[in-house]
Amino acid sequence: MDLTPSSRAVELTANLQEFMAEHVLPAEPVYASQRRELISLGRTHELPAVVEELKTTARARGLWNLFLPEESGLSVLDYAGLAEITGWSLDIAPEAINCSAPDTGNMEVLHMFGTSAQKHEWLEPLLDGRIRSGFSMTEPDVASSDAMNIRLSITRDADHYVINGRKWWTTGALDPRCAILIVMGKTNPQAEKYRQQSMVLVPIDTPGVTVLRDLTVFGNHDQHGHGEINFDNVRVPATNLIANEGDGFMIAQARLGPGRVHHCMRALGMAERALDLTCKRSWSRETFGRPLAEHGALQTNIAEARLAIDQARLLVLQAAWLIDHKGISDPQTRQQVSAIKVIAPRVACSVIDMAIQTHGGAGVSADTPLAAMYAHARTLRIVDGPDDVHIRTIARGVLSPYRPRP
Repeated sequence: MDLTPSSRAVELTANLQEFMAEHVLPAEPVYASQRRELISLGRTHELPAVVEELKTTARARGLWNLFLPEESGLSVLDYAGLAEITGWSLDIAPEAINCSAPDTGNMEVLHMFGTSAQKHEWLEPLLDGRIRSGFSMTEPDVASSDAMNIRLSITRDADHYVINGRKWWTTGALDPRCAILIVMGKTNPQAEKYRQQSMVLVPIDTPGVTVLRDLTVFGNHDQHGHGEINFDNVRVPATNLIANEGDGFMIAQARLGPGRVHHCMRALGMAERALDLTCKRSWSRETFGRPLAEHGALQTNIAEARLAIDQARLLVLQAAWLIDHKGISDPQTRQQVSAIKVIAPRVACSVIDMAIQTHGGAGVSADTPLAAMYAHARTLRIVDGPDDVHIRTIARGVLSPYRPRP
């Protein structure tokens, strides 16, 4: 298993690191100021103008759509290291290079399974950064960690599908640029359990689509928003079906594999920045007559953080290699992807929590990025499958060879 990045990935890494240092990180206070102004004007979910400026700069540097191998020429392994770098500024960097969720996953779905017409209408403007999208899978009235519980109905009616049900945590739905939703629901409740679900494309302005509210994360409204959406007799052309009826579960698995690598590497990027801030803080503050860096307790915390990040990164890179070489349907790959989805957010939460403690009151304020980073990292233990589901998958894989045979 060779985890060495390609020469192109090495070049892009240097390019992206320079872009982050010279453009993205200096833009953070500008972004925060513009967001505060937009919120005061009641335009909570509009994108601050500074991000559009960064997008122009990123495109000029060739830092655009790096997540999609067919666009960038990069493998999943190659992109993993780049995703980690963007995790240093999670609110800005991924979107600045057109590599932010849920658009990345939705673009992957359209690339893999979309028709020529669907790609022309939706994939092309997404790749160009002209629109945004949402992914409607989770539902408020059932345990959506088990996709079999999904209730939203997608019923064929002549040359249309009629959609009824409610979704929530549709990330991006509040952004004024959100134009299209990929919606997962049941087309045949009587089919074999993994063939009951399908996915359809639903323009967000279709009659019957109502965004009921924005869901806050730890009391804060994210820029792109997380929508609770009601679908009331929503009619879309049958040509809006993605792939075939019954393919929804398969599409979801294909979508979530690389996406989990992206999420995990960004989480480790957050952890790296938290550790960086902690180390700087440890030499700039004194207690009991000496710098924090000279106290054994903090030295232990910093060393443990370094070990945890490096171990988790190796696990994620191995998962990326497996996706590249064996595919997401391979049992070993699935096990590894579940493993990283558990360990990377846990490590990020632990390291960021340590950094917050080291910063004292500043750590829970908006004066540092740590509080927002913790909210992102803690949320990641739920999205794309909660820890409990992935642990169940891992345990089954470990125990299977030991199961008594009849």
